Amino acid sequence: MNSKLTFSILLGGALMFTSCGKKLTEIGAEYFSVNPSPLEVVGDKVPATVTAQIPQKFFLKDAEVTVTPYLVYGDKETASAPYTVQGEKVKGNNQVISYENGGTVTFPVMYAYTPEMAKSDLMLDFQVQQGSKTYALPRVKVAEGVISTSTIATAATVEPAASTDKFQRIINEKYTADIRFLINQTNVRKSELKSSELAALKQRLNEAQGDAKLEVEGINISSYASPDGGVKLNTRIAEGREKNTQKYLNQTLKKNKIKEFGELTADFTPQDWEGFQQLVANSNIQDKDLILSVLSMYKDPEQREREIRNLSAVFDQLAEEILPQLRRSRLTASINVIGKSDEELMAAFNADPTSLSVDELLYTATLTDDNAKRAEIYKACIKRDANDYRGYNNLGMVQFAEGDYSAAKANFEKAQKLAPTSNEVKMNLGLCELMDNNLRNANNNFGAAAGAEGLNEALGVYYLKLGDYNNAVKAFGDSKSNNAALAQIMTKDYSKAKNTLSAIANPDATTYYLLAVLGARTNNEQMVLSNLAQAVKLDGSLAQKAATDMEFAKFNISSVVM
Repeated sequence: MNSKLTFSILLGGALMFTSCGKKLTEIGAEYFSVNPSPLEVVGDKVPATVTAQIPQKFFLKDAEVTVTPYLVYGDKETASAPYTVQGEKVKGNNQVISYENGGTVTFPVMYAYTPEMAKSDLMLDFQVQQGSKTYALPRVKVAEGVISTSTIATAATVEPAASTDKFQRIINEKYTADIRFLINQTNVRKSELKSSELAALKQRLNEAQGDAKLEVEGINISSYASPDGGVKLNTRIAEGREKNTQKYLNQTLKKNKIKEFGELTADFTPQDWEGFQQLVANSNIQDKDLILSVLSMYKDPEQREREIRNLSAVFDQLAEEILPQLRRSRLTASINVIGKSDEELMAAFNADPTSLSVDELLYTATLTDDNAKRAEIYKACIKRDANDYRGYNNLGMVQFAEGDYSAAKANFEKAQKLAPTSNEVKMNLGLCELMDNNLRNANNNFGAAAGAEGLNEALGVYYLKLGDYNNAVKAFGDSKSNNAALAQIMTKDYSKAKNTLSAIANPDATTYYLLAVLGARTNNEQMVLSNLAQAVKLDGSLAQKAATDMEFAKFNISSVVM
């Protein structure tokens, strides 16, 4: 098939003869059908198929006709590729139409969409070559208007992905101190009470008294015996160490007037094989692999002890380096450090933003819906740490929501330089590419943004703009948004689209416009008029759109849009 869209048609008019003196007459529009009609935007193109039914004895044997489909709108017209057909006596490689039998001619049309095409006519232009004669036939109108509902899809309503803070209002801290015992002894020695660890633990407990920002969640005593000596003996020893350690702790708490210490718990372990194994594994003992192998081979405590003692070459080293460390009581204080309240954070920002960490600032920004305030906080983040990409990304997020797409993109690009693998930044850059209709770049960014919050919504818009409506529906899933409902409308799932639009928390002008489209497609005039009225009330510019929208061609909407 050549690049011209040509065919000869003897349709309409008087019966033609095949003599050389006869010409084709005007072709009637009734011989043509167009699918779809009206035409419809798919992605950024307007595709359709034109079919002509050519009757018997209508097509001259020596005729060759070139048909060029024009989309005419306003004072402009755009041509699609021409197509050529020929009679039986014409030498050429085009589709041949029989004079006796007639035939069917089908050819595609395709236009790059512009909004002005909404109100348009699809016209067929005929140029005839018949022997040495060349002449034109009158143009024929075969379709009217272009439905552009799919172009309502927009990335502007997709919420960019935020970089999250690591702010924790309550941070749990653990303070530990060991009290060691001599072999087979349970008494707490004074020398063990002078360690820096124990002093730090007691100091922190003292600090927590009366400090609303410190809460002692609890204190635990875990007492142990080393695994040598037998289970019965070690049970008595470990239990005694627990008892004496708890007695010491109670005396200390009373002496220091520490009354807020949460729950005091205590337990003991007769043979600390777990601690033994860990210490051996971390030691420089030459035969430690052999010792660890014995531990894995034997599970019975007494057999383990016997086998370890049989390793006479290393047991002395174990007795000197490892076992003394296991004869202990471990005190652990669990203390919650309570951070600033929401009110305190906002007050601190207003007074002195530099007094807050980046994570505190990022969290503070989530406490307001005022985009101007959020932008101010994110700028403070950048000032606090210009190498933290999160401030740039979140500032871009606010600018995107405000419609300042160039500024948003600039900040997303700054964030990307600092965090090239950030999935949320990739997704946000993809949204900017969608706004510029750079679908390939958008797809590349989305492909690298796996896991980003809101990615499915962004992908749904991408597929809508691509004209892949089934994948758009899959991407949106159960999302309750205008874009999701639009995808359902384009796949003719009108019931689900209505449910989606009805579930939108904050319906806007587009929501009501889509409901009006649903009304038109389900032949519900009241639904068309009431929702169009609400859409125009919220956004006056939609009156002009509706006036030329082929979705409403069958309805009298003048009372709403005038």
